[in-house]
Amino acid sequence: MKIMVAVKRVVDYAVKIRVKPDKTGVETTNVKMSMNPFCEIALEEALRIRESGLAKEVVAVSVGPTQCTDTLRTALAMGADRAVHVDAGTAHVQPLSVAKILRALAQAEQPGLLILGKQAIDDDCNQTGQMVAGLLQWPQGTFASKVVLDKEKQKATVEREVDGGIETICLDLPAVITTDLRLNQPRYATLPNIMKAKSKVIKKVTPEELNVELRPDIEIVQVTEPPKRKAGVILSSVDELIDKLKNEARVL
Repeated sequence: MKIMVAVKRVVDYAVKIRVKPDKTGVETTNVKMSMNPFCEIALEEALRIRESGLAKEVVAVSVGPTQCTDTLRTALAMGADRAVHVDAGTAHVQPLSVAKILRALAQAEQPGLLILGKQAIDDDCNQTGQMVAGLLQWPQGTFASKVVLDKEKQKATVEREVDGGIETICLDLPAVITTDLRLNQPRYATLPNIMKAKSKVIKKVTPEELNVELRPDIEIVQVTEPPKRKAGVILSSVDELIDKLKNEARVL
């Protein structure tokens, strides 16, 4: 069985986000970029499934500008067998367009499992996995905290956290799974593997070759920073606290 994993290049989680002066988006020039943390978890799960003997190949896929090849080389260094870069140029690729691209790649690659992070930390959309499952008409298991595959029955059992506890669902393969934080702890890419990944070939395709039109469905009007938190005050008594909560904050 082949597993396809979608990975995204985002601003590193440890970097302080800065809004562009013209408020058209977030500043990414000369900013450290890395693989989306949820995508790292998705890739780690795919690698563990392959190492257990339930899959033969892990293919990493990234959609975006030329710099996405850095993210794919990280995926190769972590252990992915192949990498595919869909070069979207400078276009801002929205979730529906990514889902259509992944559908085209899945139809070409014919994986038994498509794994994605449940969301990206840059836009927090949490849409692509559900959309691609709908387009492919494959069963889906979102927010997976545990995945168990049955190769003989061609089924995947997924545990997912819900408000009432743990929900367990059984999916027929091929299927789409999106990963939650508690699924695993991703491995680090070792220096020798990082050096080897630099010489590996990354397949490049364009959206046009996949018959996908990159059409923006949403217009970003403005991006602004959240309002700064006001300074706190020290109150002299409980009565004063209750008075402010009742008359100023109006929460009592």
